[in-house]
Amino acid sequence: MSSLLQQAIDNLNIRDVYLRDMHCECFDEFDPKYAENLDCLEVQTMHVVRRTEVVQLDSQESLLFRVFILFGTRWVAHQADAEEPAPQAMIEAEFVAEYAMSAELEQDCLNEFALRNASYHVWPYWRELLMSQCARMHLPRLVMPTMQVAQNGVKSQ
Repeated sequence: MSSLLQQAIDNLNIRDVYLRDMHCECFDEFDPKYAENLDCLEVQTMHVVRRTEVVQLDSQESLLFRVFILFGTRWVAHQADAEEPAPQAMIEAEFVAEYAMSAELEQDCLNEFALRNASYHVWPYWRELLMSQCARMHLPRLVMPTMQVAQNGVKSQ
């Protein structure tokens, strides 16, 4: 573990995880309840730390570190006459993880934490949302791993 990450872990305390935005859709004529080719669909995933911010709460002098994480899953069909697979359905959600800061931290510490640690707190919420939404939409049941780390870099404000 890097010293930057350890410094962030020592000075950040989880306060909240919540859903900020969600979008789900079946495209065109695709109806998963009656589709016969569900086993042929490829599942693609997205897990991106979209941005971070440090905010000062109006009522207090304490600082709050917020990490915005975007997750997505889509089901695509490969068609012989097309270069790109055709999206059939998708579920996307943005979660926010909020941390109380016990000390001011350098941006490098915050970035390291956002990329390597924040997903541990948010992943169970995404996993539950995705699995229950699949059932509601009659999409194939997905078995999600216990944990996944973001696939990207972070943009800071």
